[in-house]
Amino acid sequence: MSSLRVLGVDACKTGWVGIALSDSALTPYHAGDIADLVAEAENEGSIDVVAIDIPIGLPDTGRRQADVLAREAAGPRWASVFITPVRAAFEAGDYLAAAEANRRLANEGVSRQAFALRPKLRQVDQWVRQTRHRVVEIHPEVSFAMLAGSHLNVRKSTWSGAHRRSELLAGEGIILAGDLGEAGAAAGVDDVLDAAVAAWTARRVARGEARTLPDPPQRFSDGLACAIWA
Repeated sequence: MSSLRVLGVDACKTGWVGIALSDSALTPYHAGDIADLVAEAENEGSIDVVAIDIPIGLPDTGRRQADVLAREAAGPRWASVFITPVRAAFEAGDYLAAAEANRRLANEGVSRQAFALRPKLRQVDQWVRQTRHRVVEIHPEVSFAMLAGSHLNVRKSTWSGAHRRSELLAGEGIILAGDLGEAGAAAGVDDVLDAAVAAWTARRVARGEARTLPDPPQRFSDGLACAIWA
């Protein structure tokens, strides 16, 4: 019987960083395209679940329940959960048009941080429909809160926050040691931590231990199951 192998993925400035977990190894990956990243990981062993920190399933109107519930679950770190704009906003030509579309369909504007995700979100939106892999959406702060058993009060961009999260991961056997090669050179500390906790969540999904926010997932006109797993 083959051992379980999962992949956690987070966006970084140069593309995507991934952490693959198996019973015996932790392997880092980096690529500019999500399909290339997963293919690179697949070349070294089959992947049971891919967990990624990017919205999957875009609303037609209003807010996603996944985002609302994730903000509650993140506690003091609620602001790290961006409210996902409606699909029409991501299809708009520029930020002002996107904000107008979202005000019309969701009664609120669009944060520039959320709009900046558009290239990567559209990349995943296309890839997830074509891949044969099981792909789930996660949010790192929700996963870290689940891992800690309580809300985290310190940002991961601080030394204390990064150390605390590294300790939590190490307690689950996810030890981020060494320079991590290309992935470590290309990705920020927070990106690597987020990919690692995504891998932890992917392992929970593969073992049937994870839950979804909401339960059951929502579905919009794109037909994708929309939920954040933790």
